[in-house]
Amino acid sequence: MSAPQARRPVVLVYSHRPEIRAEIIGAIGRRPAPDVGRIDFLECAGVAELLMAVDGHTADVLVLDGEAQPTGGIGLCRQIHQEAGQDGVPIPPIALVVARAADRWLATWAQADEVLTHPLDPVTTADSIAALLRLRMAVATTR
Repeated sequence: MSAPQARRPVVLVYSHRPEIRAEIIGAIGRRPAPDVGRIDFLECAGVAELLMAVDGHTADVLVLDGEAQPTGGIGLCRQIHQEAGQDGVPIPPIALVVARAADRWLATWAQADEVLTHPLDPVTTADSIAALLRLRMAVATTR
């Protein structure tokens, strides 16, 4: 009998536009850093599936499109911080993708852990998500 494989980290990518989800996934890559290993992606196009994944503790990191319609990632980030985590399980780190650098203050207001700006730079994006995955792993090992 073989040893069970460890679960790969899951990065949830939320946007109503499939091309934006594909851009985010492409910028992160399947292995954003050697120490975090390969990752899996969970794509969400709607608010209900995003919130179900958060409530079900499915993802290790959330990447939300700030420009998503009808509900943008900025408002959802704020909502998740206010409503989730009440069961004692910490919410996953959240990265917001915004269209303009001037929107960084909104991401800060929404309590985002990381802010990425379009157009996404693959090196910066992968480094940022790897850092959030490391943060999540550190929290998981202290619990």
